[in-house]
Amino acid sequence: MATEMFTVHTLRELAELTTLGVAPYLRYSPGPESDAGRPSTDHESGLALPGVSVNPLAAPGWWTLPLEDWLARRVCQYLREVREGARPWLLSGRVVDFGPDNEPLLVDVEPVAWVDAALVEQARQRYRARFNVGAQTHEDR
Repeated sequence: MATEMFTVHTLRELAELTTLGVAPYLRYSPGPESDAGRPSTDHESGLALPGVSVNPLAAPGWWTLPLEDWLARRVCQYLREVREGARPWLLSGRVVDFGPDNEPLLVDVEPVAWVDAALVEQARQRYRARFNVGAQTHEDR
């Protein structure tokens, strides 16, 4: 399964796959073989979720900046999990519900590609260069 996946090396390649709908989701985990047959868990409640949690890659309708900017932001959203031993990979599947952070939960998962460390670094640099990282949406009172 995972050994048959190709690797995506750049944000441009990721944008092409996303635009084509080939790889609509990103997941950080040990990989498809490790995830097979095991749903995600809500860590706060301990409840098993009805699918694996994923990060959608398609930009919303209101997004008017380049798609690569959106993708850089999405790739960087869960980088802490890389430090915890997870690896980013792309997948498709069927949404069956939503998790505690309103993330889609997938079944019938189809692994698509690994995300190369060079792409993660490119995303990190673009994210830091193009966004006000850490800005709050409202003032704390």
